[in-house]
Amino acid sequence: MKLISWNVNGIRAAVKNGFGNFLKEAKPDILGLQEIKIDSATRAKTEFDFAGYDEYWNPAKRPGYSGTAVLTRLKPITYNMGDDDEGRMQTLEFEKFYFVNCYFPNANHKLSRLDFKEEFNAAFLKYVKKLEAKKPVITCGDFNVAHQEIDLARPKENVGNAGFTAEERKWADKFLEAGLVDTFRLLHPEKVQYSWWSYRNYARERDIGWRIDCFMVSKILAPKIKNAFILDEVIGSDHCPVGIEIEI
Repeated sequence: MKLISWNVNGIRAAVKNGFGNFLKEAKPDILGLQEIKIDSATRAKTEFDFAGYDEYWNPAKRPGYSGTAVLTRLKPITYNMGDDDEGRMQTLEFEKFYFVNCYFPNANHKLSRLDFKEEFNAAFLKYVKKLEAKKPVITCGDFNVAHQEIDLARPKENVGNAGFTAEERKWADKFLEAGLVDTFRLLHPEKVQYSWWSYRNYARERDIGWRIDCFMVSKILAPKIKNAFILDEVIGSDHCPVGIEIEI
């Protein structure tokens, strides 16, 4: 089974930039999208050609902001949206696992939302552990944190900046300590590869990036991870798709 996550930084822009071709070529069984930037009213008036996929949308109430969506070939047993106004989380229950698609808050350059992000992280972890009491969890998304120095090109220059604060990195530690497994680091403990690049100063062309998008899974699923990848050749957003292949 192939699962992919992608912060598309606006689904309408992504479609114009070849998202449909990516979907046909990559053929994920489940695709979690973040930062769709389309409100419910606009979504209702917009037609997308995602043939073969059921669509689950969780837009933010604020137009052009945040939001998540899941495209899936598999029929979920249940579907649940998070209760926040920013459309940051979705949960699909399948026979053998829960799939949680999440767009974590950005702490902002002045760290004005760091407290909000810490509250979100705590609620997220509590929620995942509650799900795990029933069945294993596969969670994906834009975590908006580079956990270790290997996960960004210029760690020393970014200490204390949004996405690389001590507080955010500590929460990444807590996720792992609670039994979640970073699938990319599981299979590639020393590989340097990024999933997000600033639009400024030709950062992507120079590969001055951050690895902030990932899949984390319940520890019981770790042996079933057969591949974990970052598709950094795929353009269409300031992020690129990341994914896993899992036998389940």
